[in-house]
Amino acid sequence: MQHATPATVLGNFSGNEFEYFGETTTFLTRDEQFVVRTLNENGALTDYPVKWVFGVEPLQQYLVEFPGGRLQALPFAWDSRPAESGGQRWFHLYPDEHIAPGDILHWTGRQQNWNFMCAECHSTNVVMGYDVKTDSFNTSYSELSVGCEACHGPGSRHVAQAQRGEFVNSRFGLALSLDDQGRAVWAMNPATGIAERSEPAMQAPQQPESCGRCHARRSVIAEEYEYGRPLADTHMLSMLEEGLYFADGQIQDEVYVYGSFVQSKMYRAGVSCSNCHNPHSLELVTSGEPDNVCAQCHLPSTFAVESHTGHPEATVACVDCHMPSRTYMGVDDRRDHSFRVPRPDLNGTTGVPNACVNCHTDESNDWAASAVQAWHGPPSGAEFASALQAGRRGAGNAALLSEISDPATPGIARATALGLLAPPFGEDEVNALRAGLNDADPLMRIAAVRLLRSAPAEFRLQSGTGRLADAVRAVRIEAALAYADVHEMLPPVARQDFARAQAEYRASHEMLLDRPDAWVSLADLDIAMGRVAAALAKYERAVQMQPLLVRARVNLADALRQSGDDHRGRQVLEEGIELVPGSAALHHSLGLLLVREGDLAAATLELHKAVELEPHNQRYVYVLDIARSELTESVPE
Repeated sequence: MQHATPATVLGNFSGNEFEYFGETTTFLTRDEQFVVRTLNENGALTDYPVKWVFGVEPLQQYLVEFPGGRLQALPFAWDSRPAESGGQRWFHLYPDEHIAPGDILHWTGRQQNWNFMCAECHSTNVVMGYDVKTDSFNTSYSELSVGCEACHGPGSRHVAQAQRGEFVNSRFGLALSLDDQGRAVWAMNPATGIAERSEPAMQAPQQPESCGRCHARRSVIAEEYEYGRPLADTHMLSMLEEGLYFADGQIQDEVYVYGSFVQSKMYRAGVSCSNCHNPHSLELVTSGEPDNVCAQCHLPSTFAVESHTGHPEATVACVDCHMPSRTYMGVDDRRDHSFRVPRPDLNGTTGVPNACVNCHTDESNDWAASAVQAWHGPPSGAEFASALQAGRRGAGNAALLSEISDPATPGIARATALGLLAPPFGEDEVNALRAGLNDADPLMRIAAVRLLRSAPAEFRLQSGTGRLADAVRAVRIEAALAYADVHEMLPPVARQDFARAQAEYRASHEMLLDRPDAWVSLADLDIAMGRVAAALAKYERAVQMQPLLVRARVNLADALRQSGDDHRGRQVLEEGIELVPGSAALHHSLGLLLVREGDLAAATLELHKAVELEPHNQRYVYVLDIARSELTESVPE
């Protein structure tokens, strides 16, 4: 992030015009300012001076100031790649869909707000400074861009020791050590062609936890970042969720690196970020081709040969097969860091992509599967894609349980599998839940506590109350929601733990009250604790802030049901369906309301629409079947 000056602005502001779905945006220079003339939130052409530039390569974005201390990111970016690579042009970040004024993704809205969406990872020591009373920001930072202290923590003791000319500890006065290597070295095993660490790592590597603060798909749950703590202590991490990752864990949406890397065999073997990347120069440690990085631990005479790759030597790179890339933000190619073996045979059963057809674009997945089998024989490596795909379709408990109990399955995949278990639960599911509550991996404990919410009160009171005092904040705040409806039944010690955990839950969302989702989450806790009136006010606030937010409308309608006002609830749902007609959740909720009103025919239509929109949602299918059965029984002979 830099001030907008002739030295930092890379885009062409010489009167260039850009057409986007019939809308013309002009980039010009006026009175020594860089100006963008584009549509405002009401659809009127407005001139916006550019105050800041964001990024350098392969693209640069531009920020403008709005009232209330807001900085908004324009949707038009400059492709800073060389012209021969397709660059030196303006492009829109959503080229294939019309993001019109009023859309949830329009550049003037909350989803494109720098203060919340961008600042933490692009500046140092950011304090968002949101004031709910005035709906304004007073955002501050110690450094405009990413400085030393963003990764190493406060540096005052380091400076003091340097000024004395005496470093008195191995950390040089810094808040934490990012040395994951220690005394270990990597020695090549000539029999396997793979390097091995000379001594095992005695603790989880610190670099992925530190880098993951920004290089992970996550949300913030603590006002201040705590250096040296597990990432889940200050951030809620995403699992391998549908829409974010393919069933085999490959990147799908813009999920960055952490969730991929912790799946990898390299992570489990003790490889850390700086084994491949120089965090200060932003270059690979070998300063050359990616294959040279791989060759540090993978003997080229074993792996960079046709017998392994199936291709003539020097025609493919390691990353082509083991780190396929996807393009985000229009021009930014990012590689998957799970370092997986290509499995084109899984495409037919799970729909996952494979690296082979990225190059062989005129061939099929079946062709690729046959080719790989011809080189290496039938696929025999472990894979969790089949289990996660079955779980996503609501009918895969047996396969999911197998992955959950397999220590060779990456922790993030085990946690995802645990979260996908579907009722009814038998003994095996209950045992998996109990084990998950006490697993060493915080992601497993998070998934287990979420699953615990749907368990009977008696089971919850007998199992998992210890998670209210878990060592990791993300687990504690999930446990607060899981026990909110039974908090008065907890034994005294657990009740005290709940009080602290629910206070942390509230604090984690109250610092984000510029977001309608935060109001919904706070209302969810109120509802669970029986505070219906307080919850109604928060749900209404969320709907007011973002009328398109489906979760807010569904939960508001349910809270209105609890307060005896289904008439208002129906209005909320019907307004939502008019705004978001493709929402299965809204149709399902309206169907349930119509059942309560006794209009089974209309209810069945709404419930059928929900199943039509989400055919794999087993709950929707089950409720529709019951409604159809009752409708049939209610029709006279």
